[in-house]
Amino acid sequence: MSTLQASSVMSSSSYLSSCCRRGMIRGAINVPTLRTTHLSLPNLSTRGLVEELELRSGYTSTNTTHIEKHSNSPKNTRFDTNAADPMVMVKLYEIMEAVADRVEMHKNMGEQRNNWNSLLLTSINAITLGAATMVGIAASGANVGAPLMGLKLSSTVLYLAATGMLSIMNKIQPSQLVEEQRNAARLFKQLQSQIQTTMSTGTPTVVDVKDFMDKVLALDKAFPLPLLGAMLDKFPSTIEPAVWWPQQRRRQAKGVGRNGWNGELDEEMREIVGVLKRKDKADYLRLGEKALKLNRVLAISGPLLTGVAAIGSAFVGSPSHGSWAAMLGIVGGALASIVNTLEHGGQVGMVFEMYRSNAGFFELMEESIESNLSDREVGRIENGELFEMKVALQLGRSLSELKDLTAYSRKGEVTEEFASKLF
Repeated sequence: MSTLQASSVMSSSSYLSSCCRRGMIRGAINVPTLRTTHLSLPNLSTRGLVEELELRSGYTSTNTTHIEKHSNSPKNTRFDTNAADPMVMVKLYEIMEAVADRVEMHKNMGEQRNNWNSLLLTSINAITLGAATMVGIAASGANVGAPLMGLKLSSTVLYLAATGMLSIMNKIQPSQLVEEQRNAARLFKQLQSQIQTTMSTGTPTVVDVKDFMDKVLALDKAFPLPLLGAMLDKFPSTIEPAVWWPQQRRRQAKGVGRNGWNGELDEEMREIVGVLKRKDKADYLRLGEKALKLNRVLAISGPLLTGVAAIGSAFVGSPSHGSWAAMLGIVGGALASIVNTLEHGGQVGMVFEMYRSNAGFFELMEESIESNLSDREVGRIENGELFEMKVALQLGRSLSELKDLTAYSRKGEVTEEFASKLF
């Protein structure tokens, strides 16, 4: 009996021992699986967090780019189709650096061409007056023979040199070139501020990159740096406003509904466009035409007078033409100096370019207003309230003054007031 009890106890203990071993074996098999699963979870969550931060900041790392290129998972496909281009910010920085470089280039070129204007004006006047003085000395009869011949030859050479230099100067119009570089530097600075504002306050997209690229190229075309082959025509046959913006301008607005626009604001903007066309732009085009005519007359008269003076100086001392030749050599040189001073000292070319640029400014305002009035897509028009404030600031008016101007126009009252109070 005791033997049976002992055997049963031994069998029971061996059963329990085998169960414990199987449990330990199961634990030894299952625990690594649990640990492996536990260790893989942080890797997945970390990758998702990094990708999310990179998408928010607009940048991507080398590892993420490698994963996006070689992974075929739906998650990576979703990033490529829905998320913003991670290179947008980098591209905008590149554009902004190029714009800053252009600002310095136009600024330096403007200073150089301003020096051209002052130095050439002083030099040509000195040459012309020196030649006229020599003609006067030669005509006085105090010198005969070799001294007379030397004075005649020197005055003729000086007049011919002044004629050639003055022809080149009148062709390139340094004062007008200076005004072009001033406008280009100012507009590039304005574009640089727009890029900085977009990067700091908005969410840039590929459309913004394309928009800013178009604006940079349009400014390069409107204000070229080289002279040979690319210089703007300084004496155009027809007067047109300067254009420095792309013809197809893109806008992105934030808002719902009609984005702040209503019937009253539409009518107000239409009246402003009418005043700009009738008064401001038309007046500056008229003034620009007068400045162009005056500059053309002066540009022709200067070399013509120095050329006539050169012919007169060549016949000084001749028995048959002595008095008339001396008169032409002296008076022609004096008049040429006066004409040259009026044209380049008065910077008539710069005045013409200023009028043309002002007309272009009003042309840009008209296109901007008309595009917002004709495009009724909410995602493409600017906010109405902000746009009204921008128009008022550009015209140098308060919002109440802007409404008063349109009120007079709606009533059909004749007013001599211009839309702009700035210039």
